Amino acid sequence: MTKAPERQSDTSVERLILDRWSPRAFTPAPIAEAELLAFLDAGRWAPSAYNSQPWRFIYARRDTPEWERFLSWLIPFNHGWAQHASALVYIASHTVMGGGQAEPVPAPTHAFDAGAASVLIQLQASKAGWATHPVSGFDHEVARSGLELPDDYALNAALVIGRQGDAQALPESLRGREAPSGRKPLGEIAFAGRFPVTGADG
Repeated sequence: MTKAPERQSDTSVERLILDRWSPRAFTPAPIAEAELLAFLDAGRWAPSAYNSQPWRFIYARRDTPEWERFLSWLIPFNHGWAQHASALVYIASHTVMGGGQAEPVPAPTHAFDAGAASVLIQLQASKAGWATHPVSGFDHEVARSGLELPDDYALNAALVIGRQGDAQALPESLRGREAPSGRKPLGEIAFAGRFPVTGADG
């Protein structure tokens, strides 16, 4: 499991949640398909509107024919460190629901639901001793084409999975950033009753 002992909360947040963070230093190591699928299976159990389960996980593992192709869609900054990881998972979601006997209708929460699935994948991986780092920095049009996504699917993010490595292996410009990030105080993001008025006099 990734560890972030410096992260503390004033409430009873589970240690599993506090310890999950997003490193960039990875040790090149293979991951068995069965183990990766166990992480993705955790995402399968996420909640979704009307139990529509809009998420789709398209993956490539290191040392497989698809690996370099999946990496090539990342922007150069992300490619530089993600190339040392063990798996790359592109997370898509179905933008409509229904079908069959029902006329498909827009699925307004498809991205929200896919995000919930992604978090469960990350927590499952962290508990098993693997590190994860979600990214949005990739060529979305090229990746869509390469994944052969149908038009009614959105491509939301990519999830880098691997064994956490030594920060010294990163370029010097990234070493200082290789630490768990903080969070805004709870009082800045959680409000009772209504959104607070800002910029008002008095």
